[in-house]
Amino acid sequence: MIVGCVKEIKKYEFRVGLTPENVKSYVDAGHVVLIEKSAGNGSGFTDDQYTANGAELCDTPAEVYKRSEMIVKVKEPLESEYELIREGQILFTYLHLAADKQLTDVLLKSGAIGVAYETIRDVNGGIPLLKPMSEIAGRLSIQEGAKYLEKPFGGRGVLLAGVPGVPRAKVAVLGGGVVGINACRIAVGIGADVTVVDNSLDRLTYLDDIFGNSIQTIYSTDSAIERLCENADLVIGAVLIPGGAAPKLIRREYLSKMKPGSVIVDIAVDQGGCCETTHPTYHDDPTFVVDGVVHYCVANMPGAVPRTSTIALTNATLRYGLAIASHGLQGACEKLPGILPGVNTYKGKLTCPEVAEAFNMECEKVVF
Repeated sequence: MIVGCVKEIKKYEFRVGLTPENVKSYVDAGHVVLIEKSAGNGSGFTDDQYTANGAELCDTPAEVYKRSEMIVKVKEPLESEYELIREGQILFTYLHLAADKQLTDVLLKSGAIGVAYETIRDVNGGIPLLKPMSEIAGRLSIQEGAKYLEKPFGGRGVLLAGVPGVPRAKVAVLGGGVVGINACRIAVGIGADVTVVDNSLDRLTYLDDIFGNSIQTIYSTDSAIERLCENADLVIGAVLIPGGAAPKLIRREYLSKMKPGSVIVDIAVDQGGCCETTHPTYHDDPTFVVDGVVHYCVANMPGAVPRTSTIALTNATLRYGLAIASHGLQGACEKLPGILPGVNTYKGKLTCPEVAEAFNMECEKVVF
């Protein structure tokens, strides 16, 4: 198979879909790999490293798209790339279609095959290609939240750990999944006063077991979330419905009751956000203020640490990409059944139930 990788063009996105070592794995398996020139620069990978591992360099993204049977990316295609996507071409990347009707329509009209990292499953029902980025985003959320609590950045001037004689900052984590656990790990390590809410008692029991008295766990209800928001200095939106739009847990009316200068970090922004006032931001202008509450809503948080993020992501995606390249999509789905729920669009058909529900559209089964 001819596999292509283009430079990411989303604003302040420095990750890349393939590392030079990944290229070698594809080439050793008998595939041709096309890399757009300078695609890996943001993550510290040079063109010479790619060619040394067997890649062929291309001058433009148009050339990569035209020649490739499968495109391996990090983020969803942007408008300038829409016309480059062609019928039958496999697009293997994060798509987040439930928050992007325009891209959904483009993929359906093009007849391309959209295989989304965020809906591929492992044998235990987990989301293996979302997990490494969730780990990074969860850890970064506390780091960024702590910064924007500082007065020069618009926050209320609170130190997460406090000092002797001064209370620790209160951190509320909405969601106890991979993002939430990693947010808790950093917040607890810093010394903050941490509370986690989740709608699964089993998950809360698990969190209680691993963190003990270092955190408080609360069952998720509207009133519990409202109360936590009122008392929190930092709120982390860490909820996820795989492939679907995030539920709006933080309502607009809650903001007026929150502490002036408190901070919301909405990691669910890729899926529409879990706060009613969320809209996507970028690393160069990451925050905005509503009712005195600072919102940090960067839609590609791991892009701030591209070297770590690229290696972590491609460690996870390589196995699945190689399976598709070596066995075709149907063969790959037979060998790794978890790829099948990753197929969001297939030759003009919408095949992801969560995306179909988000847009009230018909969902069809994948028929090879």
